Amino acid sequence: MSALRIIFMGSPDFSVPILRALIEAGHEIVCVYAQPPRPAGRGHKERPCPVHAFARDRNLPVRTPRTLKDDSAQAEFAALAADIAVVAAYGLILPQAVLDAPRFGCVNVHASLLPRWRGAAPIQRAILAGDAESGVTVMQMDAGLDTGAMLMQGTVPIEADTTAQVLHDRLAGLGAALIVRALEGIAAGMLTPTPQPEDGVTYAAKIERGEGRLDWTQSAGALERHVRAFTPWPGAWFEYGGERIKVLQVRAIEGNEGGAPGTVLDERLTVACGDGAVRLERLQRAGRSALDAATFLRGFALPSGTRLG
Repeated sequence: MSALRIIFMGSPDFSVPILRALIEAGHEIVCVYAQPPRPAGRGHKERPCPVHAFARDRNLPVRTPRTLKDDSAQAEFAALAADIAVVAAYGLILPQAVLDAPRFGCVNVHASLLPRWRGAAPIQRAILAGDAESGVTVMQMDAGLDTGAMLMQGTVPIEADTTAQVLHDRLAGLGAALIVRALEGIAAGMLTPTPQPEDGVTYAAKIERGEGRLDWTQSAGALERHVRAFTPWPGAWFEYGGERIKVLQVRAIEGNEGGAPGTVLDERLTVACGDGAVRLERLQRAGRSALDAATFLRGFALPSGTRLG
């Protein structure tokens, strides 16, 4: 396969394996576009996003515009004379002038089986909904929100213990493999875009930090999915005694022995839900290490009958 001149556009950890795969496949990365550095850590020093840091370590040129809407940014993009732009969780909307600039346009590596879960948080939303599988779609980008014609898809199962972090890593690896194959097909003129079906469209709204709060009136199954979907971020949590306690692992069990939702039912940290109960198996106090339930209870009493916030 002949090497393509590629503009890569991505920002978070998800995008890094995809950029790495393009480099290893022998393509020429003419420029990397990423989100601007932002304050982080205790000192609030500006820190580059993961893609920016990865590209810098490999001496790739990096641009971090705050917008692509102005004429100068669009002219700079077009002047790169790229064959194609590969986009993976970049974080900015691409104007039509940007979409049209590369010879083969812009393709997106999206972490869902489109048209299901268009939007910002497909990984978490798929787990929350109880989907049996997820996947990656490589699509030709248009002006809509993840509405472009599909070029290639791959699937992965969502298993009973799959967290958002685990699914994220699997999909990043799958996306890296798919984009290399997709570019081979595009360069050879062998890949035909397929319009997305009109049925089955769902939207994956951005995750808000407050969504991590556990609602004990939900069913045990929903709460178990909630914990997996919000691990590692923003984390599932409840409040008790003026503290916010993170819940890192739970197990749904049958029956709640008549307890009101949020009631601790036994010394094993079984908590009544709206339907059934969950056993809290791994927890973490703010600024402390994560602990299994038995160890946690030795330093933070939650006796039977306690009502959790």
